Amino acid sequence: MSRVIIACVNGTGRGHAAVEWAAHEASLRDLPLEVRYGSLPNDLSTTAMLVLDLSAAGDDITGLATGPAALAVTAASACPVVLIPDADVPVAAPARRVTQVTLGIDARHPAERALDFAFDAAQVRGVRLHAVHTWELPSCAAGLPFGVPEEDRATWEDHEVQLLADALRPWRVKYPRVPVLEDVVLLNPVEALIHHAEAAALLAVGRGASGTPGLVQALLREARCPVAVVP
Repeated sequence: MSRVIIACVNGTGRGHAAVEWAAHEASLRDLPLEVRYGSLPNDLSTTAMLVLDLSAAGDDITGLATGPAALAVTAASACPVVLIPDADVPVAAPARRVTQVTLGIDARHPAERALDFAFDAAQVRGVRLHAVHTWELPSCAAGLPFGVPEEDRATWEDHEVQLLADALRPWRVKYPRVPVLEDVVLLNPVEALIHHAEAAALLAVGRGASGTPGLVQALLREARCPVAVVP
């Protein structure tokens, strides 16, 4: 069966940003586009991607699980869900220079489908992939009376850099034409991803990690680009 990209908007006709983004994505991938008004399809088995406009992802879209609509969809969907910022945010403003796809990755437990999705998204757009792995100092660092020695911090950071390189290596082989910027950041994930997504056409995260609902909720409050949640 052929794959399809679905844009779901509410019954009032809002959600133009989601339809426009989904139409562009369908064109890039040479896939058909289906626009749904007021409800999700019962069967998403042939859906390559589900696109929702945040201004349209409210209670007037039926067929959703309980809880906040957008998060309910991302938690239940078997396909990637792309959430478009509120219509008041100029996603494609001329002054906004889009140069990359940003991927939030946990290099200790890399989400393979999210990696594949992000590399593919960068390839079809002809932009680089910016892979952002965040880390924190080990718990033992808090007990050091004179702070963390630079040598210890450098050793820990080198380990994180190696973890990220190892996680990305097979995907670099699969997508040799995609330039990759590897970024290891000593920050919390939300701050790091929001900062590094300023020039992004798309911000992608995997759904399986612990704390994902809270992370996605925070990203949706701050992001100025589409956010893809990949199961």
